[in-house]
Amino acid sequence: MTSVVALRHVAFETLGTLESLIAKRGWISSYIDVPTADLSTFDPLKPDLLIVLGGPINATDDLNYPFLAQEVDILKKRLAADKPTLGICLGAQLIARALGAAVYRGPAPEIGWGPLLLTAAGHASPVKYLAAQHTFMFHWHGDTFDLPQGAVLLAGTETCLHQAFMWGSHTLAFQCHPEVRVAELENWYVGHAVEIEAAEAVNVRTLRADSRRFGPSLEKQGAACFTQWLDSLGLK
Repeated sequence: MTSVVALRHVAFETLGTLESLIAKRGWISSYIDVPTADLSTFDPLKPDLLIVLGGPINATDDLNYPFLAQEVDILKKRLAADKPTLGICLGAQLIARALGAAVYRGPAPEIGWGPLLLTAAGHASPVKYLAAQHTFMFHWHGDTFDLPQGAVLLAGTETCLHQAFMWGSHTLAFQCHPEVRVAELENWYVGHAVEIEAAEAVNVRTLRADSRRFGPSLEKQGAACFTQWLDSLGLK
């Protein structure tokens, strides 16, 4: 039985549309809530697919969140073995860090909906389903990262050039959130209430309205993107 493990940092940032896609394949998925888990007992190579989800902390803040260093070690071992790995938001930043790239504050926070700008490689990859003519993307991050050595850039935005990349044969990373489901975003608005209030030109009413407008297409196109990528992994 194919096993999928998701490293989760906050309860409301879930697998989203990936949950049903994984279940339809008959794969078994489970969460590890990283902040309270004992990662010393976790075998990085055991899951057939490892997914590292998002969270509101800095990917390099080991002093305040020591488990981040453990996650990086897990990812280093997994990447060295070229095992199927997916990173979303913080997860993408941790993958970049594990590959030796710098992670740092971006030029401006990106919160809300906007188009992705695909590279030629992106148009030839599963990310093609997320191109602007098909859907807008949901963004929620303040940090960004340098493109890791050997990685292939798939997409960016005008604010953040590095939004999606592939590395090796089985690793895909998204700074953005192609996994979100509209109904679940209400949990985000509560969980990130302080950040929303502090942000300029962002409010819950606008986020909610934009989510109703753009969310259904992202759910459809995100599922198409993930389906093609999951198919490419050769897992049974």
